[in-house]
Order: sequence, then structure tokens, then C-alpha cells
Amino acid sequence: MKHQLDFEKPILELQNKLDELRKHPEAHALMVNFEEEIALIEKKLAETRRQVFSHLTPWQRVQLARHPRRPFTLDYIRLAFSEFQELHGDRRYAEDRAVVGGFAKLDGLRVMVIGTQKGRDTKENILRNFGSAHPEGYRKALRLMRMADKFGLPIVTLIDTAGAYPGIGAEERHIAEAIAVNLREMMVLETPIVAAVIGEGGSGGALGIGVADRVLILENAYYSVISPEGCAAILWKDRAAAPRAAEALKITADHLLKLGLVDEIIPEPLGGAHNAPEQTAAALKTHLLRHLSELQSWSAADRLQRRYAKFRAIGHFNQPSPTTTPSTSS
Repeated sequence: MKHQLDFEKPILELQNKLDELRKHPEAHALMVNFEEEIALIEKKLAETRRQVFSHLTPWQRVQLARHPRRPFTLDYIRLAFSEFQELHGDRRYAEDRAVVGGFAKLDGLRVMVIGTQKGRDTKENILRNFGSAHPEGYRKALRLMRMADKFGLPIVTLIDTAGAYPGIGAEERHIAEAIAVNLREMMVLETPIVAAVIGEGGSGGALGIGVADRVLILENAYYSVISPEGCAAILWKDRAAAPRAAEALKITADHLLKLGLVDEIIPEPLGGAHNAPEQTAAALKTHLLRHLSELQSWSAADRLQRRYAKFRAIGHFNQPSPTTTPSTSS
């Protein structure tokens, strides 16, 4: 059964009605305007879909970013890349299947692609740890990035994680240190780096592979220092306030672009990426190629300088000086 979000119910009802008419036309043989009825429902369905997805709230976009049928990293690698050769292990402790990466081609351009990977069902989610990487996942990612830098291959990272794994084992193996090292080392890699947030971009778990010359984001993805539920639990002592937190956090693509935290929004098909994965992958591919082409035209020194300036500028705002209110004498 297809997973449906609450705000998609009006669309589902119309779609079911349309499917029923088409599936059993004999039951409606006596209907004088049978074809007109179908055309009318199709028109209403298209208008309802447009209305719903043109006025999404931040919380609704978070729900779309988490949609279980939304394409994951390996889906985009299959649809947008070719000749993918996965590489495993951090050469220190273990293989972390929440992070995938390896050599690939992007329309003939050899790249190193790395991303966080979720699972489709319970078994795969356990294997992938729900897309939340351990320290060895970030160390594997850094190993592959250093390899790409050595051979002069551009790096593409695909971000889709609720955050790094916060368990005891991860803490014992220094998850914060592993992420911090990635932040430091990605800042000085000479090869071009493009990161794309394709679903959830949660906290340091996302930033651990997110230091890049260009940061892109899909239209219905989000990028945040904390989940809306976590923020709601802290500020309002109630996780049910997540929709309010999602609005306050300014974590959707439009907000992030205005704040300068991402460089470009990649549009999704109406209804979200899960409704047209191939079309979304084609859009992602087009944007990646355009940015990589521009970045490759720069010298390594220029790339490093611009990358440093890009992240140093985050969080800087120019505020007008306070207006002085003239005093009044009695």
C-alpha cells in the first residue's frame, strides 16, 4: 500500500475515484457523460495537486523529506551516475553501511560520489542504521575524499540523514572528533566539491560530508542544526510542537537560500521526488554537472580561498544602527 501523508488525502480520494471509474467502466455504462466525468475529475485532481503542493508549510516539507518512498542516495547513484564502484571500510575499525561511496561517472566525468543511505524496510534500516553514521562512516568518507584529491577527481556528496548516530559505541569511538576532522580536512582538499541535500540534512551528521564549494538542496529537503521534534522538546517541552519549530528554525530550501546557507535549489516534480524519481535524478545531474564545470575552471588556490570565504561568511548579518529617539522635555 502506498504511503500517504495527511495533507495528500484529498489527492488520494480523487485518484481513487478516478481509478475506480477507469477500472470498472461497465458499471458506469449508462452514464451519459462518462468521458466528461473522467475529464472533470482529472482536471480537479490536477488543480488539487497544484493547490496542495504550492502552499506547503515547513513541517509538510519536512514530512516530504522523510517520505519512505523518496529516492535515497543509491537510487540517485543508479539513476544519475554510471559505472559506480563501491569502496568499503575506514581502514581503522569497520565498515559502516550508513555511508556509501566509490568511483563513478557523471555523464562521462569521473568523480568520487559519497552519501548517507537509509533503508526501505526494517531489515535494510537495521543494516543502514537508519542512515545515521558511526565514526567509521565519516572516516570512510574522508578516506575516499583524500583518495579523490590524490587523483584529482571531483567529489560529490549526497546528504540524507537525521543526524550522526548518538549511541554509546559511537561516543566511545569519538563521533564528534570524526566529524570535526572531516570539517577541517574538507576545507583544504584541492579538488572541487559539490554537496547536495537530497532529503534530511540533520545536524553535524549532515555537515560531516557537507563542507563544499557549492551546497545544493532539493526543493522539499531540509537542512537544520536540530530536528523540529528535538527543538520542540527543548523549547516547548512538547514534541507535538514540531510544526511550530519547523517554522521557527527556517530549515526549508527557500529560507536556506535567503540566508546564504545553500547556493541553489533543485526543483522537484509536483508532488515531490518520490512521484518522479527519474525526473528528479535528471535535474540533480544537470545541476551537478553545471556547478562542477564551473568549479573545474578555477585554480586550486582560488577554490580554496572561495570555499574558506563562503563558510566564514555564514552567520554574518549587517544590522542597521538603532534609531535614536529624541528626548522630550516636560
